[in-house]
Amino acid sequence: MSTDASASASASASASATAAPRGRFARYAIATVRILFGLAFLVSGTNGLFHYLPEPKPEMAPGAMAFATALMESGYMMPLIFITQAVVGALLVTNCFVPLGLALITPFLVNSVAFHLYLEPGGRIPALVFLGLLLVLAWAYRGSFRPMLRMKARPGG
Repeated sequence: MSTDASASASASASASATAAPRGRFARYAIATVRILFGLAFLVSGTNGLFHYLPEPKPEMAPGAMAFATALMESGYMMPLIFITQAVVGALLVTNCFVPLGLALITPFLVNSVAFHLYLEPGGRIPALVFLGLLLVLAWAYRGSFRPMLRMKARPGG
């Protein structure tokens, strides 16, 4: 082995040894965020479907109450939201189809943030925290979203 190759291999090994803990930490941090984010949606979705946790009865602003009432009276929207939350939560917790789960939950979270910013300010902080967690996960899985973001995509590939 030549001196240059030996020095290069040594430098590469020391670089990977110093980068490994940071990479491992990032991997565990992203897994932790993914699991906690998923558990929140799994519990929220299944609770909305099966009502196993006591539900608080907060006072809501008239606009927020009208919006929530319209969703409930549609007959399908609340079950659809809860089923989506439960499915997304299960996908994230089990680490299956994570980018799909993130894409499915994004419209709900954007609407949740808008709801709390404009109609019911009491939930702003949790909504913004969940949006932040979504952005962290979307960044971590950004490579999976690149094909969706092509300006001119072709069918079949």
